[in-house]
Amino acid sequence: MKFTKFIPVVFGFLVLSKTHAQTPITLQNALEYSLANSEVIKKARLDIENVAQKVIETKAGALPKVDINSSVTGNILVPQFVLPTEAFGGKPGEFMAIKAGQRWNAMSQVQISQQLFNKQVFTGLKAAKSSVEFYRLAAQVSEENVMQQVAANFYQVVISREKLNVIDANIKRIEQLETMIRGQFENGLAKKIDLDRVIVNKSNIETQKMELVNGISQQENLLKYYMGMPIETQITLVNEPLENMEIPSAPMISNEPFSAKTLLSYQVLNKQQELLDFQLKAIKAEAYPTLSLAANYNYQTQSNRFNLYSGKSLSYDVSAVSLTLKIPVFDGFSRKSRSKQAEFEILKGQEEMKKTDNGLQMNFDNAKKQIAYSLQAINAQKANKELASEVFESTRNNYKNGLATLTDLLDAESELVKAQNSYNEAMLNFKVAEVELIKSKGDIKSLLNK
Repeated sequence: MKFTKFIPVVFGFLVLSKTHAQTPITLQNALEYSLANSEVIKKARLDIENVAQKVIETKAGALPKVDINSSVTGNILVPQFVLPTEAFGGKPGEFMAIKAGQRWNAMSQVQISQQLFNKQVFTGLKAAKSSVEFYRLAAQVSEENVMQQVAANFYQVVISREKLNVIDANIKRIEQLETMIRGQFENGLAKKIDLDRVIVNKSNIETQKMELVNGISQQENLLKYYMGMPIETQITLVNEPLENMEIPSAPMISNEPFSAKTLLSYQVLNKQQELLDFQLKAIKAEAYPTLSLAANYNYQTQSNRFNLYSGKSLSYDVSAVSLTLKIPVFDGFSRKSRSKQAEFEILKGQEEMKKTDNGLQMNFDNAKKQIAYSLQAINAQKANKELASEVFESTRNNYKNGLATLTDLLDAESELVKAQNSYNEAMLNFKVAEVELIKSKGDIKSLLNK
């Protein structure tokens, strides 16, 4: 039920994809779509359903078992017993064959059994409940990972499209310069080599544009892949211009304490350790006696004709109750060996938890440092971009007035493009680090509300 809010989004994507229209999506749309359609998340949720059925299967071990069996046997040759005739008044040493039964036999049986004490079963019930929690946590980790991948790739496409805008603006400026120099060349005021240099420069930039367009197409496909969206769906990302993106004036670094124990990825390992502990207890439980109660009722009937279960047949019934105690004595040290193996798995899990704790701390610290660096880089590259723009405009005016060479103008153009792209890269690094920091704090779903 909690996913019903995704239905309009999903339906809209399906309709638009069938009409081959451009599907506009925001970051929130992409995240919501991925939560509803990502194959990774769907598989994790199926694991939850699957383990719920395993819990039912485990509970069955503690419930009564009832079996009903019924069989009919036709004796082609009726079995016979060989008995001494002396028992029936005959001569000593002589024997006679007596038929043991009749041509048709039938038997119906009801059996009921119940475990009264089986430590393995009871330990398994506790482990089954922990398994449900383990897979629930694992599904939430999958959601977080998918959301991080979607958000990071979303910003990657956005920044790449900003780079495409830079190239388009660059091509437009080169085309204006080409028109100006071509006019000068035709009037004998410019050399052909100058015109050729501009044409070659434009061709190189157009090649860069084709490479970038192809790269953007691949990035969009990767984004759709992480979202669980059909690759053939045509999408267009809706995002505010970079200049309007909210960039904090100060680094997003605080002295708040960090604890990996609050994060889902750590809790999953903790729950895994709990399951390993149950596994060890289940192995040790094999050494405990088991006590079970069983009852059965048999109804048998015989006849030389096929009139079984009728008043003309010979019938009788049998019933019994049994209490069975089983005490394990010696298993060839198999249980001891398996216990040691389970203990080693627990120790390995403890080391993995230490490693994960340290890794999560590292991710948190690195994200903070990357954000601090990115903010400095954004401010520096923004100023550099503005300065490069001023230098280009000044150089272009000087070139028009004959005070600068074509080389100066092309160099200024190249530096402007480099500065603009450096600014875009700084913005991308900041947004990716921001997503990483949010995830490292266990807050990735807050992106749904941005």
